Amino acid sequence: MVEWITSPGLTGYDAALAFMEARVGTIAAGEAPECIWLLEHPPLYTAGTSAKAADLIAPARFPVHQARRGGQYTYHGPGQRVVYVMLDLNRRGRDVRGFVAALESWVIAALAEFNVTGHIRAGRVGVWVERPDRAPRADGQPAEDKIAAIGIRLRRWISFHGIAINVEPDLEHFSGIVPCGISDHGVTSLVDLGLPVTMTDLDLALKRSFERAFPD
Repeated sequence: MVEWITSPGLTGYDAALAFMEARVGTIAAGEAPECIWLLEHPPLYTAGTSAKAADLIAPARFPVHQARRGGQYTYHGPGQRVVYVMLDLNRRGRDVRGFVAALESWVIAALAEFNVTGHIRAGRVGVWVERPDRAPRADGQPAEDKIAAIGIRLRRWISFHGIAINVEPDLEHFSGIVPCGISDHGVTSLVDLGLPVTMTDLDLALKRSFERAFPD
C-alpha cells in the first residue's frame, strides 16, 4: 500500500525536508509504507546539486533553500502542486532512468485528463507543452513552455523530492531564477493555458493515473 497525504495550506520547506528525511528512514527500515505527499509551499527558490550561481537572478526576492536533489534552480509557491514521492526502488526495480521516465509518464497521463499533451524533450528536464498560440521559435519549431519540473534524490534506494506541477502559481515569480537552467523557453500553468483546473481536480487525476505509471 502507498499512503497518500494531502496537506492543506502552505507547508514550510524545512518542515517538508525533515518529514521526508524521517519517512525515508522508516520506509527503508520496513516500519512505514511508501508515501505520496501532496502539498503547496510558500514562495521560495530551491537549488539542486547542479545549480549555477548565475541562474539565481533575484537572490533577495524569496528564501533560497539548498535542496540536495538533482537539478538546478526551481521555484515553489502557492498554486503549484508539489508531489513528494517516497517510493522503494528496492522492490520497484533499481533503475534510476526508468524511475524518472515513470514519473514523467505519470505527469503526462494526469495532464491528458485535461486534454493537455505533455512532452519530454532531450536535454530539457521536466514536462513541456507546445504553444501554438505563440510565434514559433527562430528555428521554426513550435514555442514550448514548461508545465512541470522533476527532481529526485535517492537514499538506500528510497526516493524523495519529486514533482512540481503548475496549476495556478504567479508565473512572474519564476523570473527571479533561470528555471532549471533553461533560458530560451517559458513557464506555463494549467490556468495559463485557459483551463479552469483546481488543485483538487489535479490531485484526483494524479491518483487515477498513479497505478498505470507505477504498477505493483
